Amino acid sequence: MKMFKTATAALALMSSAVLANPYAEYEGTTLIVNFPAHPHYDAVMQILPEFTAQTGIEVEVDQLPYLAMRERQTLELSQDEGEYDLIAYVVFSKADYVYADQLENLAKYFMNPTLADPSYDASDLIDGYVYNIGFAGGDRGYLSGPTGSLFGLPYGSETSVLGYRKDIFEKHGLEVPSTYAEMLELACLIPTLEPGMGGLASRAASGHHAAHAFLLHLNPLGGGIFDDNWQPIMNSAEGVAAAQALKDIVDCGPEGATTFGFGEALGAFLNGDTAMYLDTTVVAGQIDDPERSQVVGKVGWAMHPMGTERASQTGGFGIGIPANAEHKEAAFLLMQWLTSREGDKLVALAGGNPSRFSTHADADVNAAFPHMATFGEALQYADPDWRPIIPVWGKINADLGTTLSQVLTEDLDIQEALDGVAKRTRVTMEEAGYYTWK
Repeated sequence: MKMFKTATAALALMSSAVLANPYAEYEGTTLIVNFPAHPHYDAVMQILPEFTAQTGIEVEVDQLPYLAMRERQTLELSQDEGEYDLIAYVVFSKADYVYADQLENLAKYFMNPTLADPSYDASDLIDGYVYNIGFAGGDRGYLSGPTGSLFGLPYGSETSVLGYRKDIFEKHGLEVPSTYAEMLELACLIPTLEPGMGGLASRAASGHHAAHAFLLHLNPLGGGIFDDNWQPIMNSAEGVAAAQALKDIVDCGPEGATTFGFGEALGAFLNGDTAMYLDTTVVAGQIDDPERSQVVGKVGWAMHPMGTERASQTGGFGIGIPANAEHKEAAFLLMQWLTSREGDKLVALAGGNPSRFSTHADADVNAAFPHMATFGEALQYADPDWRPIIPVWGKINADLGTTLSQVLTEDLDIQEALDGVAKRTRVTMEEAGYYTWK
């Protein structure tokens, strides 16, 4: 009898040990994930071996340029059985994937006590990022709200901040701009103080680059793309002010500014051809890389300047589980680990974009990357409704960007240009059914 009790106790202990390891059931599983060729995901590649060491779950990565990634995902997600267990998706893909029922609703995974880590602390995730990249079905159909559901988690998400040349500002006794009026004044003053140098580098190339640059200014200046009834309002007084701000910036920018895409605008700042840079946080890791930058140690960071309100962009990437994935539960464990406090700090120290407020305030992270504290402050104002993430946005965005290019290069009247975009947008929205319920 004593031996029986001893054996029973041993079996119970072994069973308890297995239950205490939430990864045991999935040890030996190989997950296939699809990530973009992007600085954040380059950092992720450095920390994945730690996940495997802790869990026994192998991860095979298919890393592609993000436009090619979207094409591959469109093919894979439409299959009965897909190749990918976890995907990274750019924010504007959210509406398409959710509407087509191609992403798993994450509620059942967070409800599962054998999968959900009780110490995960979702409240520490940057809420603007979560709502922008992860939610659908709530307010306006693509945000959080009483009817909303979570389909993804932010991972490689971005906001906008102002980079500025500390040496140039100190040389001329300039104050770092905290408002739009101050920023716009400096954008055109600096070229007079430093001949040959542009004031502020901006995207401006025809298409989505010009639209992106316009949107950077639209919300802080009190504007929007639609009102609450889906009526286009990009041609309001606030929209005109945002377009005028963009035109002033480009007119006072470095040579060739009207043709700048993301890479050219960043390159102008890295090469020392401009004194300010207002765009995504993803560039921070390149600023102090001597192989890429000629302004190492010369750049300071500040919050996106205040317009009529405080707002900064939200965008970038998130991660989700395809509805046709083979290893959904193991994929959730990877997703949870990557976005946990531990995983978020690891990826930040490897040069990635953290998704948690606590990581931005972490002493180790700030010792390695002092700008993270400023970024964390800016993220308090990250606007999840920076652009409408609806299925027809791609068409509207292309029209907006093409028309704004005419404003920047052909001096097309701003009001006339935006009125035309609003008129065409209204037709697009009507054809898509947005005015069915009148």
